[in-house]
Amino acid sequence: MNVNGPHGWDVSPKEAAAIQRDMRGRVSLVDAIAVEDIRVVAGVDNSYQRRARQTTAYAVVVALDFATMEVVETSYAEREVAFPYVPGLLSFREAPAILDAFRGLAVEPDVILFDGQGIAHPRRIGLASHVGVVLDRPSIGCAKSKLVGDYDEPERVFGVQTPLIHRDEPVGVARRTRPTHAPLFVSPGHKRSIPTAVEIVLRCCRDERFMPEPTRLAHDEATNFVRSERESGTGNREPGMVDPEITQ
Repeated sequence: MNVNGPHGWDVSPKEAAAIQRDMRGRVSLVDAIAVEDIRVVAGVDNSYQRRARQTTAYAVVVALDFATMEVVETSYAEREVAFPYVPGLLSFREAPAILDAFRGLAVEPDVILFDGQGIAHPRRIGLASHVGVVLDRPSIGCAKSKLVGDYDEPERVFGVQTPLIHRDEPVGVARRTRPTHAPLFVSPGHKRSIPTAVEIVLRCCRDERFMPEPTRLAHDEATNFVRSERESGTGNREPGMVDPEITQ
């Protein structure tokens, strides 16, 4: 994919917050593509490994056929982390490696699912929103935990949801994707409304698993990526290397 970011990533936390405030105005919650027209959905996740005083981010993008959830292509990238861990500024820590992985992706996803927040964020621009704007692609946040907002606990039945409200504004939902598990927090990232973001995520769920398949597979691959790097010592993948054969 062609990736041309609207700003640099080597910034201070103060500069990062200012960039978020500017980028927030570019986020759209209007559906850019109908659900029935989606052909390829991508899942994104990062893992980290610390060696001495340096932390490396290992990013994975997994592209799947939306109808069958079969893997079409997988792209990997690694990059040294330059930005500190600051709550609310996660995108500046994770996005550089993620964008490298997208640069190695040949297929063009119609929608992207992130293991992170969309607009359910203090400045309404979490990782899914920020990277969605940078890529100019529809995106959705699928977070394991709540960052902002209040909600009522949804009934422990698959598909049941309750609104996630922050500052009197709906920013997503708490969705029960697995009856025995805590809810998944779904929020639109960019070019998606709340209802279609939820519909897409639900269609991506399989076998009563907590996470939708795109982000679940991306998480598994990111974990395996770090393990392979740790075992090899020096690493055995180049940034952006693509392996279209991986299915699990």
